[in-house]
Amino acid sequence: MKFGILVNEGPYQHQASDSAYLFCKAALAKGHEIHRVFFYHDGVNNSTRLTEPPQDDRNIVSRWTKLAEAHGVDLVVCVAAALRRGIREENLAPGFRISGLGQLVESGIEADRLVVFGD
Repeated sequence: MKFGILVNEGPYQHQASDSAYLFCKAALAKGHEIHRVFFYHDGVNNSTRLTEPPQDDRNIVSRWTKLAEAHGVDLVVCVAAALRRGIREENLAPGFRISGLGQLVESGIEADRLVVFGD
């Protein structure tokens, strides 16, 4: 099965990002495909390389980067939501790219299921 993923919440304010990441890992381990992960609203905060969590905390941004590198997952950040939060192309962590809502629409069309994490 091919999944599209939508993450609407930031990495440390809500469990949505952790849940989305764990869902993607589990789906890939079972042989499913992740068509794209689209970060929208506060979810765009998952993409910034400026995040520096304490050493004893999980690095959610790094997790997404490693997932993209290991499995070729397309990590797309909504341009409008990112700019509203001060996130620009040069601030993105490796593996992320900025694009528009058309990428979310395409993911909903191309994937068998679009799974939404967060409000």
